Amino acid sequence: MNISVSELIVRYLERLGIDTLFGMPGSHVLPIYDSLYGSTVKSILVKHEQGAAFMAGGYARAALRPSACIATAGPGATNLVTGIANAYAERLPVLAITGETSTYLFGRGGLQESSGEGGAIDQAALFSSITRYRRLVERTDYLGQVLNQATQSLLGRESGPVLLSIPYNVQKEPVDPGVLEQVHFPHKAVARATGPADALAGLLRSARYPAIVAGYGCVASGARDAVAALAARFNIPVATSLKAKGVVAEGSPLSLGCLGVTSNGDAYRYITEHADLLIVLGAGFNERTSHVWDARLFAGKTIAQVDRNPAQLGRVFQPQLAICGDIRATVEHVCAALDDAAMPPKALDRLNAHRAIPPPHRSAAGTDDDEKFRLIRLFYEALARRFPSNTQVFDDNIVFAQSYFDVSDHNRYFPNTGISSLGYAIPAAIGARCHAPDRPTFAILGDGGFQMCGMEMMTAINYGIPLNVVVINNATLSLIRKNQFQLYGERYIDCDFRNPDFGLLAQSFGVPHYRIETPADLDAMFERADLVGGINLIEILLDKQAFPSYLSAR
Repeated sequence: MNISVSELIVRYLERLGIDTLFGMPGSHVLPIYDSLYGSTVKSILVKHEQGAAFMAGGYARAALRPSACIATAGPGATNLVTGIANAYAERLPVLAITGETSTYLFGRGGLQESSGEGGAIDQAALFSSITRYRRLVERTDYLGQVLNQATQSLLGRESGPVLLSIPYNVQKEPVDPGVLEQVHFPHKAVARATGPADALAGLLRSARYPAIVAGYGCVASGARDAVAALAARFNIPVATSLKAKGVVAEGSPLSLGCLGVTSNGDAYRYITEHADLLIVLGAGFNERTSHVWDARLFAGKTIAQVDRNPAQLGRVFQPQLAICGDIRATVEHVCAALDDAAMPPKALDRLNAHRAIPPPHRSAAGTDDDEKFRLIRLFYEALARRFPSNTQVFDDNIVFAQSYFDVSDHNRYFPNTGISSLGYAIPAAIGARCHAPDRPTFAILGDGGFQMCGMEMMTAINYGIPLNVVVINNATLSLIRKNQFQLYGERYIDCDFRNPDFGLLAQSFGVPHYRIETPADLDAMFERADLVGGINLIEILLDKQAFPSYLSAR
């Protein structure tokens, strides 16, 4: 018995393991919405389609599996673009479903037509550079092949977002449900590492003071435990990139913390002054991680790089040993090889000497005086202390967390990377909490970013999704003010603004509000607020002149 294409799409979502669909209905996608009745897929109505794409991205980051969003034709689809672009930069498996006018209207100027015909915008082409696969589905006879291609792009080795744009009349056409049998769901093969991994084991045997830089590739490949085990077994200090904070518990004896231009410099100092072998595991060495591509990180030492993406090997620096392969399998093979060779743990004299020198007491602003960031530092310290496990943090304003937030190996930290769009944290955190309803969740962002996405708090409220929104209130776009201070002679333009009264805003939302002006306010908030099962708006005041003073690349 045939079913409609819209019902087939819902069954396809179910087979992908997608249980939540973020979006906003419009007339051109109502057949798909109607087919959600009786489905295991729950729909979440957002306030703006950009929020839907960010929520799907947050879900995919937290779950490490596909997620989905949906929007109608024309403006619905165009509003998805920023969130899908971010998913593309992050290689997140996000399926975007958009509607389209009926095919018999193509080129005739139908409402919100986006077919690319007769002067209409070309919706599929709009997504061509920010998706791994995209298709305007004009017929049903090749639908199986389209869904199969979409699946390979979502679940393949180099995953990323996919766009399926389905005209209204095609959604209502009958199709054989057996079409889904043409869809092949790839299974991850057991990765094995030999050959080059033996060479890496040899470098480790020869080195006296090796160090590891662990990047997000360690998280994506499930290598967190393997990296921690290698470090602990052989006394190898570990620094992480911003996206990999917590691969090795920060604050533990072998953790060097976060490597990056906005961090406190502790990892940079150890690597440049003491390491004779640097092993880079799945880290891209972008502007932040590389301290704006500082050559001193690589000078005077052997460099080994492991990454599953061949394009990353040698992209920023030239390693003496480059291994293209699965990070977890490589690390496990190296650890076993070193055990077989009975290699003793490395000496810790340099690390101990390094620890004996007090770390630079500087803030994320790069000054010796972090009093101006005291409330933010105390907030992150209290967050780490009171929530040592099972917590997820989405952070737009990543500068402070890089220095002040010690992420345990039982927490998850999700910085706003990708294309670094303001307004990311709240919707992404909502998406992640939909995946993990038992995890206390924080969205941390500046007041400028909040005004881009603040109404998505109502999405959390409408569905009873617990969420803690932390707004840093300094009434300015900090990065813009910083650059205008450093580079443009303090000629400030279009960086300052007035904020709403966040207390009254929270009252209108029907949620508690906490205004943090003193350490006592902070203590009271942590004592009184339901940060596990409630929805809270937390406001931390900051002087607008207390902006980060590191220099960005330009």
